[in-house]
Amino acid sequence: MLNNWVVAPACLPLVLRRCHACASERFRASGKFRVNANHKLLDAWLLVLCTACGVTAKLTVLERMNVRSVRPELLDRLHDNDPALTAELLQDPVVRRRNRIALDWDNAWHLDTGGADHLHREVIDVSVRFAARIPVRPVRLIADGCGLSRAEVERLITEGNLVSAVRLTGKLSGDFTFTLKR
Repeated sequence: MLNNWVVAPACLPLVLRRCHACASERFRASGKFRVNANHKLLDAWLLVLCTACGVTAKLTVLERMNVRSVRPELLDRLHDNDPALTAELLQDPVVRRRNRIALDWDNAWHLDTGGADHLHREVIDVSVRFAARIPVRPVRLIADGCGLSRAEVERLITEGNLVSAVRLTGKLSGDFTFTLKR
């Protein structure tokens, strides 16, 4: 029987960017947007707050876009400070690249294993699905989901009792499956 696990965001990740006021490197998304119109051109920013000093920084979402080229529903979501839009934009590689930021997902995700009924079985087949592109070490996921230490998981990989079509060392942010033999 295939078990389905889901890695989902628990909250918004921290934004990794240097603060110009205090040299801290962590910001949290405020969930607020600023939209500015200059004649027929729009600029829009996502506001982020430094976790150390609270200073506000702006992440560029739209830059000098003609008003007619912006979808009306996007403009409404910006004006309404839509929290789902904040999450979408933080995940958008174009926005991250444009603003030269990275995301810190530590303590911002949770693993739903669907219960603990799989822990007593000799062989466990698991399909892991990511609800968002969250980079996580598979060793950590498997350890958390199976109630094992990371060292035990690494030992199982070395012994060939934990196998997958993907490399289980390093970080992944895409769906994968694995089989655990106890």
